[in-house]
Amino acid sequence: MSNTLYNIQENYLALMDSIEENEGILSEEQEKALAIHETQLESKGKAYLEVIRQREAFISIVDDEIKRLQALKKRNTTLVTTLKDRLLDAVKLFGEFQAGTLTFGTRKSETVIVEDVNNLPKDYKITKVTESADKLKLKSALRKGEEIEGVSLQSNLNLKIK
Repeated sequence: MSNTLYNIQENYLALMDSIEENEGILSEEQEKALAIHETQLESKGKAYLEVIRQREAFISIVDDEIKRLQALKKRNTTLVTTLKDRLLDAVKLFGEFQAGTLTFGTRKSETVIVEDVNNLPKDYKITKVTESADKLKLKSALRKGEEIEGVSLQSNLNLKIK
């Protein structure tokens, strides 16, 4: 039987029951058993504490690594956004161009901008835990010429690389 904290506790409780049955009088065997349980408990407690400290140190290292990786991701995301914006500016200025087998051009897209979801008619809302605009339905209505207060259709020019 392994000497886990659970087993040490169970053995200790059994020993205490037997001491109680003898009205608190300790035999030599029980005295030796008590000493062993205290020693085992101390060594197991120290071992557990060592594992806890190692795990806490590991968690701290992981947290630091997560922060480092998040900062690295943010820097690279900013760089990618900047480079895409510069390519888009070049395409806007010079028009579509090819570089080897790549074609740099633009494509149009539209984004629905909703100023205040609460002012929208119910038909144009999707109710979840919080209200949000039904942008697909709004886009369709705006394209058909419907006027909805606080909603407009914005044309965007996005970079396209084939």
